[in-house]
Amino acid sequence: MVLIALLLIFFYLLYVVQPIFESAKVEKRDSFNVTNSQQIAGLGVEEQTEVAYLLSKQGQVDFYSVDSGSFGKKLKALDAQLPSDATSFATSAPFQGHYAYGLENGSVMVVAPKFLVTFPNNERKLTPRLDFPLGEMALEVDEQGAAIKRFAFSHYEDKTAVVALTEDKRILFSSFVAEENMFTGEVEWVVERTELNIEGRVDELLISPDTTRTFVRSANQIYVYDTRYPDDVEQIQLLSANEENANIVSAQLLAGANSLMLANDNGEVSQWFEVNTDAGREYQKIRSFETTKQSKLNVFTEFYRRTFFTTSSNGELGVYYTTSEAKLWQGKVSEGAIENFAIAPRSNAALILADNKLTVLEIHNEHPEVTWSALWQEVWYEGYPEPGYIWQSTSASDDFESKFSLVPISFGTLKAALYAMLFAVPIALSAAIYTAYFMSSELRKVVKPTVEIMEALPTVILGFLAGLWLAPLIEEHLPAIVGLLVLLPLGILATALGWTKLPSSIRHKIPEGSHSILLIPVVLLIGWFSFAMSETVELWMFDGNVRQYLTNELGMTFDQRNSLVVGIAMGFAVIPTIFSIAEDAVFSVPKHLSNGSLALGATQWQTLVRVVLLTASPGIFSAVMMGLGRAVGETMIVLMATGNTPIMDWSIFQGMRTLAANIAVEMPESEVGSSHYRILFLAAFVLFIFTFIFNTVAEFVRQQLREKYSSM
Repeated sequence: MVLIALLLIFFYLLYVVQPIFESAKVEKRDSFNVTNSQQIAGLGVEEQTEVAYLLSKQGQVDFYSVDSGSFGKKLKALDAQLPSDATSFATSAPFQGHYAYGLENGSVMVVAPKFLVTFPNNERKLTPRLDFPLGEMALEVDEQGAAIKRFAFSHYEDKTAVVALTEDKRILFSSFVAEENMFTGEVEWVVERTELNIEGRVDELLISPDTTRTFVRSANQIYVYDTRYPDDVEQIQLLSANEENANIVSAQLLAGANSLMLANDNGEVSQWFEVNTDAGREYQKIRSFETTKQSKLNVFTEFYRRTFFTTSSNGELGVYYTTSEAKLWQGKVSEGAIENFAIAPRSNAALILADNKLTVLEIHNEHPEVTWSALWQEVWYEGYPEPGYIWQSTSASDDFESKFSLVPISFGTLKAALYAMLFAVPIALSAAIYTAYFMSSELRKVVKPTVEIMEALPTVILGFLAGLWLAPLIEEHLPAIVGLLVLLPLGILATALGWTKLPSSIRHKIPEGSHSILLIPVVLLIGWFSFAMSETVELWMFDGNVRQYLTNELGMTFDQRNSLVVGIAMGFAVIPTIFSIAEDAVFSVPKHLSNGSLALGATQWQTLVRVVLLTASPGIFSAVMMGLGRAVGETMIVLMATGNTPIMDWSIFQGMRTLAANIAVEMPESEVGSSHYRILFLAAFVLFIFTFIFNTVAEFVRQQLREKYSSM
């Protein structure tokens, strides 16, 4: 039944984890004919993918049902009532949901299709409407009134920015700030304009959603401007960004607007983002993707994730995820060229305009960010100076990208177990051997139950004491703790050596097997001496501040909750397990073996090393592996005493995050069925594998040792 239970746990974990490794799927829902498709400037779909809308170049917005019950039915037609003829069209970042028309009089009109949800007779009803987020008055971009031929825009908080190419080939950056008139209460736009100097033609304009970066593509060059301050617009970089023997054909900003995606006519799409260099933060090419080789290749991005889509003139659609460098899906979705494309807000559907038809595609792509390489290999995330192993699953910002590397928390698990075992194994085994072999039976009856009672102490209490008492104590008296680790073994050995030099008459006054009692005052004295001298040593050797010395002189970071704290606290939790099993193994060695060895003239130490320990070795090894398994799976101590920093550093003065603690911390806040949720189950599966491997190795070695020494 135990094996069956373990198998059920194993397969349940696999059942929860398996969906994150499924491939993306794109399926056609349906399509309908669209008249005058050449006049369609933009399109979109509402969140539930029930209603699609098409924006014409003349300012008309048509709403169509794309629900399975009434697919292709025209629901409503609304007119933006543009104050003059439209000469250009642009869309904002997908999550903003804004569309704008550049007008012949040098102005820009922003519109936003919206849906009113009502429930008449308990039935859900969507009523399309057309909003004007910046008011029904157009924004005057060019005071001279030249027609807007190409532009990009973004509305962020109370600020709207527009970068536009006018008919007379001027490039204007205009910043509009909404201010309330203190007398009338009306909102007025205060505008600042700057003319950008660009040599050559302008093929594309982009602006980040927060309006701090503006990009101008001129042939194969990308001009990057810092537009954080409208009165001081500055060119910060000029990129020659085309691939070798290729030309850039389109550009787009990835979700979060930290990455620039550039499509080339050789089918390669490259990702660029800012990294720290000697000259400051600069855009650099980070990675590239091979797509279909077409002269017309467009890039479209999702609302929030780092997924992007490519559409081509031969009707092929590609789905890619940047961070994991994965090609998720590629296939032909239309016979002719894809003229326009829009992704649904939930990224579960898309619209394509091709062959004079509007087609709705169902997209199954729940976990694009999860690949084997993203979990276990170094990944170069946006804004980071280099690739790395990073776990950072949540943030308050939509610009944030989840980072799901299991390497740092797996490393933390092994690191915590290692330091705990380094502290626990020597103490537990030495105590077990002495108690079982040398200690008198009367004293053993007191010591063994006392140590075993320690095992019943809740680990949450140990974690609480480690985090709130031991960690500050170590930080304040670090020289004393280091002194204890060095002086205690030396003091015990010196006491033992001194005891052997005493006259026999004195040594025989202590009953055989009770000598360990003499070490109690020695341990107390060394402990008092270490703490008494701590401040003096700190002043003498470290100028009165050990932490500052470690940081400035040795380049070591000191975290209050660190591996030393974990090693000591978790060591105390592991010691009773190792001690109990090892003591039973040594005590269970048949007496006739040790008596026979002594009768043949061997000393007690020779008998211990060559007979007792060899015979008890299977049990001793099992004790160590049981302690290791306990350390690997420990939760509460590492949760409260490590600082939970998912870093990879062997330093004893830095913390870590373990698999068990990570699951305990993040499972309550993870959305059921999300990538985060399933990766936490994957972490549990990895922890299960760790303990399974340790236990399997332990059982194999134990059986080998038992067979080898069973004949003694």
